[in-house]
Amino acid sequence: MDSAEKKEEYPFADIFNEDEMERNFLLSKPTCFIVFGKPGTGKTTLARNIAQAWKCIRVEALSVLEEHIASETETGTMLQSMLVSGHSIPDELITKLILEKLKSPEVSHFGYIITEIPSLSQDTMNTLKQVEFIKNLELQPDVIINIKRGDYDLCQRISGQRQHSTTGYIYSREQWDPEIIESRRKRKKDSAKDGKVEEEEEEEEQEEEEAYMAEMQMVTELLQYLVQRPEDYLENIENAVKLYKDILLHSLEEVMAEHDPQYLIELDGNKSPEELFLTVIERLKYLNLRRAAIVTKLQSTEEEMNDIIDTEELFRTLGSYKLIAPRYRWHRSRWARSCPISLKEGNIYSGSADFAVSFLGKIYCLSSEETLKLFSLNPRPCLLPPMPIPPCKIFIFGPRSSGRTTLGSLIAEYFKGKALLDLS
Repeated sequence: MDSAEKKEEYPFADIFNEDEMERNFLLSKPTCFIVFGKPGTGKTTLARNIAQAWKCIRVEALSVLEEHIASETETGTMLQSMLVSGHSIPDELITKLILEKLKSPEVSHFGYIITEIPSLSQDTMNTLKQVEFIKNLELQPDVIINIKRGDYDLCQRISGQRQHSTTGYIYSREQWDPEIIESRRKRKKDSAKDGKVEEEEEEEEQEEEEAYMAEMQMVTELLQYLVQRPEDYLENIENAVKLYKDILLHSLEEVMAEHDPQYLIELDGNKSPEELFLTVIERLKYLNLRRAAIVTKLQSTEEEMNDIIDTEELFRTLGSYKLIAPRYRWHRSRWARSCPISLKEGNIYSGSADFAVSFLGKIYCLSSEETLKLFSLNPRPCLLPPMPIPPCKIFIFGPRSSGRTTLGSLIAEYFKGKALLDLS
């Protein structure tokens, strides 16, 4: 009953009322995804493609660790020292960092996509605790994607993978095995013979032969750099699949059974990553879900604009930058040139042309690199009620003993402000 009331709290918005539509969007929950599937079914690749297309945050152990190390925080310094000294990072710490990321401002605005929860690692939390962790997330997953693939096909595909020892790129068996390339060439050659004139057939055969020789030359050079990773050994992937079915599968089936079926997308893992991605995007078109609205910086680093420029001229110039449609101009926000982040903190700072951005069709002028970063991560807090407004200042004049101090205290109490004593 409570969840139903929450869903109906802001059920409709007048599409002709711009302010109401914007408020409705800012109050809406960001779209969140979770991807299930056996090890090696392509969850990470699919998540990367969805995150790029849907503008959501991909939350996984590696990206979270890299972010902390790159930002050189205290945690990042500790992680780097552990890795340099050859120590592994405890699962408990990784889980804690992932949970912090799921509660971060950018995830609150853009939403998330996760693939590594629940995991086969039982060091920190057992399966039941991991499932409860998913159910108790502050931002619940809206869409569950389940990639299904038969054990034999999956094991054969993964055991055929090879990694380039220099670049780290992963090649499938179809890309490096000469026998498969030869058989693919023969099939293509046989299917292309039907309905061809003899001269055309000879020309195409010559072109195909040249292409085949070039491909085989590349494969010959490539083979000397390819190695098989331990996790791609057939016995290792068979063990991982067995563990998945014994430990996780039953719990995941319960989670999917409780989820709204129209927001459950099941995919055939035998298809290519491109086909899986297109299938998901096609399904998402028919669901009542919103992509995250991104903040676009209007002025590039090569352009220069004088901050002394008149406000009207500033907005006329910025309004024509990076248009989303012909003849469409960005509109000024209700705070004009004032920085909304600073106003939210109770300060009045004029925004700079160098930090002007567009969001939901309006121009916002930020005052510094720091406020620009905060606004880009999550603009919602400073745009939702209570709206940031310039603080009101009242001066009271009058002769001594005329009641200036009393009147000032009463006004400050009524408007919940601060009364400054007359020092003159």
